[in-house]
Amino acid sequence: MTPRITAQHEDGQRIFHFADPEASLSGIIVVDSLALGPATGGCRFWHYDDGAAMLSDARRLARGMSYKNAMAGLPLGGGKSVIRRPEGAFDRTALFQAFGRVLQEIGGDYLAAEDVGTTPGDMEVVRAQTPFVFGLPAHGGRAGGDPSPWTALGVFLCIAHVCARHALPLSESRVAVQGLGHVGADLCRRLHAAGATLIVSDVQTEAVARLRAELPVQVMSPDEIHAADVDIFAPCALGGVLNQETIAHMRARFIVGAANNQLSTAEDAARLHARGILFVPDFVANAGGIINVAAEYLGHDEDTVRKAVARIPDRLADVLDRADATARPPAEVADAMARDVIADAAARIPGSGRQRPL
Repeated sequence: MTPRITAQHEDGQRIFHFADPEASLSGIIVVDSLALGPATGGCRFWHYDDGAAMLSDARRLARGMSYKNAMAGLPLGGGKSVIRRPEGAFDRTALFQAFGRVLQEIGGDYLAAEDVGTTPGDMEVVRAQTPFVFGLPAHGGRAGGDPSPWTALGVFLCIAHVCARHALPLSESRVAVQGLGHVGADLCRRLHAAGATLIVSDVQTEAVARLRAELPVQVMSPDEIHAADVDIFAPCALGGVLNQETIAHMRARFIVGAANNQLSTAEDAARLHARGILFVPDFVANAGGIINVAAEYLGHDEDTVRKAVARIPDRLADVLDRADATARPPAEVADAMARDVIADAAARIPGSGRQRPL
């Protein structure tokens, strides 16, 4: 069966709503920018309360991918796909086969990859239907596979950079990690190996239990960890955790995490700045995963990925230097830098001098 797909334009984004009831598939793809290349971003598989929540998440994530890819210097635009996880039993293979047919119908303007709730195995199922998917298992030293370790590595390197910049020995630091999925757990291992003291939380008690069996961590409630008495707060779960209420209770000096869209609103960057809390823009710190996806797309090897991820702190240093020089929040500076990269690329596209139409 061919999935049902409808498209609309809104505020410069192209939005695809898709469904295949027989496969229990329902979701949205958002193409935010094509100025730098095909829109690329992961496929999120999550429990959404309704269509409005799904659309809001997809649109914010797609815009974040445009900025992330631009700041990482990748030949990729920004996009995202979200799929509502069905309630009750469902055929996972049939669902991702149907999603692959959606990608094939849309064509190569959007490239999917693994994200929250999906796996390299899911991407293999999708790949049987379309070439417009990455995050496949790696073979022969080529880039690919689960991007989570690369994301965690980039975030760890940014934490190390912030510590060094502020004369805080990482081995003496206290770090609160919110979210113990693949990225959060991997980050904890790296931080523990560096000597940091870890305070952790996750809404999934099984994830907490697994990490406690492996590492000497303290555990806090997911509702309280943002207020932990630590040097660094590392949000590694879902977005929107930095808001007017949580910021008021934060005691961390620095925020460096892997979650996308950590700021609930643009005003929250100013709130953190006013409190003297250094917020590292998430799309700068968490670019390791998409760097790996880009290398897979371009046919590069793992060593290329490792070298590219190692350059993430250099981009962060540029953002922080500019923020210090202008007394502006780093998030505001990074947003402006990413928009400039995209605008410059769009201006070079032949024709109207604008980003090619979606």
